[in-house]
Amino acid sequence: MSNVTITVAGRAYTLACAPGEEEHLAMLGRMVDGRIAGQANIAGQSEVRRLLYAALLLADDLHERKGAPQAPDPTDAAALEALAERLERMAETLETGTQERTGA
Repeated sequence: MSNVTITVAGRAYTLACAPGEEEHLAMLGRMVDGRIAGQANIAGQSEVRRLLYAALLLADDLHERKGAPQAPDPTDAAALEALAERLERMAETLETGTQERTGA
């Protein structure tokens, strides 16, 4: 396993990845960071909400590039569901870690 550190919304995250995937993961991190950089309406939001907002913006970009179909096909729906579940788990982890650090 390798590690790569990405910065999103001013916060550094160290992530594990397979050897050779470091640059790809770093590029994805830059995409997420770039997508939310300049979104003044989320500046005061929690870290979890900023990350969720970034995911939604990127999903919207993908949706538009695919020609905005009326409804996702079953494969897209399954992928979106898996992504939503993963984001929920990440949000729970982030919220738990934030609560532990602040003593809440």
